[in-house]
Amino acid sequence: MKVVVVSDTHMPKMAKQLPDRLLAELEHTDAIIHAGDWTDSSVFHALRQYAPVYGICGNNDGPGLVRRLGFRRIVQIEKVKVGIVHGHGPGRREETETRAIRSFASNEVDVIVFGHTHIPLKKTKEGILLFNPGSLTDKRRAGCCTFGILKIEGRRLFAEHVVLPSK
Repeated sequence: MKVVVVSDTHMPKMAKQLPDRLLAELEHTDAIIHAGDWTDSSVFHALRQYAPVYGICGNNDGPGLVRRLGFRRIVQIEKVKVGIVHGHGPGRREETETRAIRSFASNEVDVIVFGHTHIPLKKTKEGILLFNPGSLTDKRRAGCCTFGILKIEGRRLFAEHVVLPSK
């Protein structure tokens, strides 16, 4: 199963449309995860044309999206439990990873997908994959815009980042 992972789309402020490279991946995906900061529900509607969308809200999402999606979610994809959270909260941006981990401290998950920093990250901590896809539209300190792909085969999980061409 292929899952496209995005976060921090910040649309339409940072981009008017989804990048072509992402659209190409969406043509052949089984599910989509969005880790918050959509900023507009039009992004949700655009993504759900391709596959089921599992998403949560970030600190830049309005009350309508928050009521619909909430701030934290666990989904099971095949035999993998995926925790999804944006990672924002009190403290410095550098503490985003720690906040994301704490969000699922009482739940057993195999992977935590989060955003907020706009910086792609893939690492394992205490047996849990931590995956931040970066941002599709706003590279900030990352140097490039990115998104992610998770490939799930039963309990096996593979994660990669896709770097978008510079504008």
